[in-house]
Amino acid sequence: MASKFKNKRVIIDGLTFDSQKEYRRWCELIALAGAGRIRDLQRQVPFHLVAAVVLNGRKKPAMKYVADAVYYDLDDALVVEDVKSEATRKLPMYRAKKHMMKAFHDIEIKEV
Repeated sequence: MASKFKNKRVIIDGLTFDSQKEYRRWCELIALAGAGRIRDLQRQVPFHLVAAVVLNGRKKPAMKYVADAVYYDLDDALVVEDVKSEATRKLPMYRAKKHMMKAFHDIEIKEV
């Protein structure tokens, strides 16, 4: 099935990336970590946003945001990255989660 945003899923060494752009960025981050420019690199890190609730008698799951990459830069600042196209940056659900990340965790997502 064709992707609505024309991205092509990439699977390498058992790791799945939602797009070639995300895979290329991961390779860049691996190189930066190897050079000592960033540390504690992780991928697909979940952040809790809202607890599960019951609405109209139906259980709704907790909401979370999953970052493409999380690491610390040379200033020991936490960096949370998401690889986004111009189109996916405008999606209402992503925008809401970005807002909640800042409101609840005081984290601004770095869009790449």
